[in-house]
Amino acid sequence: MLDLATRVYNHNFRIDPIIRSLLDTDFYKLLMAQTIFRRHRDLPVTFGIKNRSPAIRIADEIDEGELRAQLDHARSLRLTRGEATWLRGNSFYGKRQMFASEFTDWLEGFRLPPYELEKRDGQYVLTFHGPWIETTLWEVPALAILNELRSRATLNGMGKFELQVLYARAMTRVWEKIERLKRLPDLSIADFGTRRRHGFLWQDWCVQAMQEGLGGAFLGTSNCLIAQRREVEAVGTNAHELPMVYSALANDDAALAKAPYEVLADWQQDYEGNLLVALPDTYGTTGFLADAPDWLTAWTGIRIDSKDPIEGGEEAIRFWESRGSDPREKLAIFSDGLDIADIERIHAHFHGRLRIGYGWGTLLTNDFRRFMPDKRLDPISIVCKVIEADGRPTVKISDNPSKAQGPAAEVERYKRVFGVGEQAAQPVLV
Repeated sequence: MLDLATRVYNHNFRIDPIIRSLLDTDFYKLLMAQTIFRRHRDLPVTFGIKNRSPAIRIADEIDEGELRAQLDHARSLRLTRGEATWLRGNSFYGKRQMFASEFTDWLEGFRLPPYELEKRDGQYVLTFHGPWIETTLWEVPALAILNELRSRATLNGMGKFELQVLYARAMTRVWEKIERLKRLPDLSIADFGTRRRHGFLWQDWCVQAMQEGLGGAFLGTSNCLIAQRREVEAVGTNAHELPMVYSALANDDAALAKAPYEVLADWQQDYEGNLLVALPDTYGTTGFLADAPDWLTAWTGIRIDSKDPIEGGEEAIRFWESRGSDPREKLAIFSDGLDIADIERIHAHFHGRLRIGYGWGTLLTNDFRRFMPDKRLDPISIVCKVIEADGRPTVKISDNPSKAQGPAAEVERYKRVFGVGEQAAQPVLV
């Protein structure tokens, strides 16, 4: 097994760049990229970084020169022949040739586009402008770079023994969680922890621990590179980005109201009845389900993201029952800031009432909480979101208004169109 502490102690750019492959991204980004490639590849969009933990002044913690070096290195990468072959020939969700040859041909020649970087009030303003098909692929590597650079800056100067003890404590914590997971009947869980991980090597270790500890209950990882190397399933579907852009392109309120469903209609067509898990909370789950077209009832399930998981699961059950479907045959994927106690609570409440899946993210791959003074290794909530599409601002409301974004006037318009009433803000921890 890799001596993680020694490798961290001896970090050098040649052996351990933060992004070591264009496959070091989440599977859902490639799936969404294929839909974007087919339908909106030249649409101009802007992505930007937002630190939702503003008390953490990341520009004071991360050296700008090191950040630029890692971003520039990511821009130098292209798919290798073996990586392209894996995408072309592998079976995903039981389907071969999930990615069309036209898309993989394009991806083989792709490099990440330029970026813009400046410091402002202790934060980095990092933005990406250009065609949607290019800028979308910056999201995951940009977040991984920022998070790992912050971890490296904190660990810099620690001795080998100190690092060994730190990682021994972190490994013990992960394994204790896995031991608790093993007690849950009919468990299905995947690693969703790429974007805000402690580091690539640590995420890879966590995936191996899940493989050994959970066996068939471990479904796979969202990270394509780790999935390839460890021969596990690459998992994921889609994210808020698609409805945010489709909605920004709507020319009136009537078109805006239809936009989230047009996304799913396109998705259903592009993936020929596979990957049918809807994400309903971009503009509020309640309104989305109330107005959902009948064909959506036939989808496999939904991902419950920003709403309280018990409340969101119960709402999903009521939706399926109202449409004449048996919730026990439907899939609910829980994925928002989960830790072991959350998973145990959700499982106890819904086991036998739903098919349950878990996407375990930051608190799998970056739980070093309380291991260093002043929370210096605690994970932070940092996101990279599309902020403009074809010159128009994008909006996200979410079931948790703490995650909302967009100009105030547009947010109020979207709330009116989608029937969003008063919302209770919940803290965003990771």
